[in-house]
Amino acid sequence: MENTVLELLHYNKSSITVHLSETYAEYTHIQSCFLLDKNIFAYSFFLLFLLEFVTVLGKKQVKAGEDVTFRCEADTEDLPVTWEKKGQRLCCVEGKHKTGKNGTNISLEIKNVDLGDEGNYTVTIKNSSGSASCSAMLIVEIPEWRTVQWKQETMVSTLKSFKISAENVRELRFLLHGPVGAGKSSIINTIKSIFEGHQYINCLTASDLTGESFTTKYEKYNVGNVPFTFHDVMGLEKEQSKGVHTNDIINALKGHISKDYTFKPLDPINEDNRYYILNPTLNDQIHCLVSVIPADKISMMDDEVIQKMKEIRAAASKLGIPQVVFITRVDKVCEMTEKDITKLYQSRKIKEKMMECSNRLGVTMNCIFPVKNYSEETKANEKLNCLMLEALTQIVHSANDFVKKNSNQLKKE
Repeated sequence: MENTVLELLHYNKSSITVHLSETYAEYTHIQSCFLLDKNIFAYSFFLLFLLEFVTVLGKKQVKAGEDVTFRCEADTEDLPVTWEKKGQRLCCVEGKHKTGKNGTNISLEIKNVDLGDEGNYTVTIKNSSGSASCSAMLIVEIPEWRTVQWKQETMVSTLKSFKISAENVRELRFLLHGPVGAGKSSIINTIKSIFEGHQYINCLTASDLTGESFTTKYEKYNVGNVPFTFHDVMGLEKEQSKGVHTNDIINALKGHISKDYTFKPLDPINEDNRYYILNPTLNDQIHCLVSVIPADKISMMDDEVIQKMKEIRAAASKLGIPQVVFITRVDKVCEMTEKDITKLYQSRKIKEKMMECSNRLGVTMNCIFPVKNYSEETKANEKLNCLMLEALTQIVHSANDFVKKNSNQLKKE
C-alpha cells in the first residue's frame, strides 16, 4: 500500500468512503470514484500544483531620479509572469523598465524613477491549475518644496513673547470652521497641548462614527499665557436643517456673537438675541479665519458644504479678514507621511491634496498648511508640534497685520 493514493475505508449502496494519501492531499482533486466489488474500486484524479511565492515583493520608497528594483521568488520555475501597475497591465518602456526571470527569481527594474512611476505594482504567475499574485507599493519622494523648522524651542519662545502691534487689542482672535469631523476642535486641543505642556482633551471632538458635531455653542479657548484665542463653531453640513448656519459664522467674524451662544441651524442669531453684540469693537471681531479640511475627505466633500465655505470666505474678504486653510489627517492619505511626518513636503499625495483643496476652495497654495493633530498619541511629539507651530506662526502674523492696519485706521478716524 506504500504507493497507494486512495484506500477504501467504507462502502454501501449509495456511497464510498476513501482515504487520500497525505502525499497528494494538498494537490489532488478526485474526478470520479466507483466500486467494482468489495476489494476493487476504480478512481481517477489529477494533480493541482498550487502556486506559491517563497518571498514576496517589498514596499519601495525612493527619491525621484533613482533606480528601483522589485524582487520576489516563486516556488516553481518556468512559469509565465505578468506585471501590473495600479491594476492595469504594465506597458514596459525600453530603457525604463526591465523585467527579469532567473529560475524561480522574478524581478522588475525601473530606471530614473519619476512621479508617474508611483503606484501599486503586482506580479502574477500562472499555470494550468491557477495563478498566484503579490503586490507592493512604490512611493516616490519629490524634492522638498517647503521647509519646516523641526525644533520647537525657538518657535515656542517666539510665540510666547509675541507682542500685538495694536495697543487697543488684547488678544488675536482666530475662528475655525469647516465640515463636521474636520478636526477643528482637535487643532485647538493640539495647540493647547503644546503651550500647556500636557495632553489637552477638554475640547470635545466629533466622532467619525456618528458624524455629529460635539460643538453646539460658540466656544472660546485661551492658550496658555500667549495672547491668542481660538473660537470653535458647530460643523458645516449640506442639509439646511443641520450644522451651523453661514450667517452665524459671518456674524461671528464681524464680532456680533458673544461666548456661549447656542447655534440653531434654522434660526441664526439676530439683534434681539441676548448674545448679540450690537456695536462690536476690534477686540470682538475675528482677526483671522481658519478653514479646516480633512485631507482624506476632500474629494468626497459635498458641493453644498464647499459652497457654504466659499460664502463665508467671501464675507471675510469683504471685511478684509485674512484667511488660511489647515488640512488635517495628512497621515491618513500618505503612507510615507504616516511613517515619518518630516517627509510631508516630499510627498506627492500631500501636494496633490493641497492642490485639490486650492482648486475647490479658491485658496492659493501658500495659504494652505497641512497639519497633524494629536489623536492616538499620549506623549508629546516634537515633529508634530513643529508642523502645527509653523502653521500657527503664519496665522499669528496674518492676524497681527490685520489688527495693526485696522487699529491705525481707527486712530485716523
